[in-house]
Amino acid sequence: MEIFYSLEEIARQSRHTVATVGNFDGVHLAHQELLRRVQEHARQENAVSVAVTFDPHPSKVLAPQKAPSLLTPLAVKQELLAKSGIDRLLILPFTRDFSLWSPEQFAQEVFVKALRAVAVVVGENFRFGHRQTGTPAVLQELGQRWNFQTEVLPRICVRHLPVSSSQIRRLLDEGEISHANRLLGRPFSIRNRVEPGRGIGRSQTVPTLNLAPYAERLPAPGVYVTWARFSAQSDDKKGAEPQGAEPPQFRSVTNVGYKPTFGEHELGVETHLLEPWKGEPPNSLEVSFLYRLRDERKFESAEELKQQIMKDIRRTESYFRRAGNQ
Repeated sequence: MEIFYSLEEIARQSRHTVATVGNFDGVHLAHQELLRRVQEHARQENAVSVAVTFDPHPSKVLAPQKAPSLLTPLAVKQELLAKSGIDRLLILPFTRDFSLWSPEQFAQEVFVKALRAVAVVVGENFRFGHRQTGTPAVLQELGQRWNFQTEVLPRICVRHLPVSSSQIRRLLDEGEISHANRLLGRPFSIRNRVEPGRGIGRSQTVPTLNLAPYAERLPAPGVYVTWARFSAQSDDKKGAEPQGAEPPQFRSVTNVGYKPTFGEHELGVETHLLEPWKGEPPNSLEVSFLYRLRDERKFESAEELKQQIMKDIRRTESYFRRAGNQ
């Protein structure tokens, strides 16, 4: 996948394109269908498939106090879009001036001049231009004016739930990790640096790998069955991970919470690996959440907490046996 960071840069490419545009936060099942259709349409037109997205998320510029934390920071979003098979990714800097473009200016500058689009594929809830006044119907009118097709995909639902980034955030906030994963089409995951803890787990309960404070979306506090994978870099690094051998992955139990038994109050993520590893601790860890075991709660002593953790470990081992991943 080729990556471009400005309209001027991508405009120097000569081939016609089939394009889609959006924030693609989560790159969930609806996004995946949109990307699949763009690639299919591009093959039919002998054109190049292009996804257009923004950095930062528009809400962080227009309404920072209401901006949602992200399901997929930019580096992870780039990786997922690359895996979709899309030919090109255009990452446009989102500024307040850019937000003032009318739907007509947006369509002309992006789809017509820069991308030479022969078709644009969007979802039925697509909005663009100043104050989001551009709708799929407006896009179809502009396409007739400037000679590009507009394809509008209907909303996708899974078990009667509409697939959207906001719906997935709501499910994560409620601890409904299994439902969120169905809408994502994969386990929800986070990636961050590993930092030294206070040594409480190793000395009083079980050893854990502690993630640095995480700025984006986390599932609700609780204890989860997870996969833990050693990672080359954390989500706060721009750019996709370098290609190479797949890093090792471990069955794990992960706590998202405030460690109330030890009087701590900062939200954190700590993971206990069910298998030992050789070598130095990883610099970064990717944690994929599979199943929620229980709420986080305060215990009367470290020993009582340790007994509960051992129960969590046994339930986690049982989960993986049932899933055939022992």
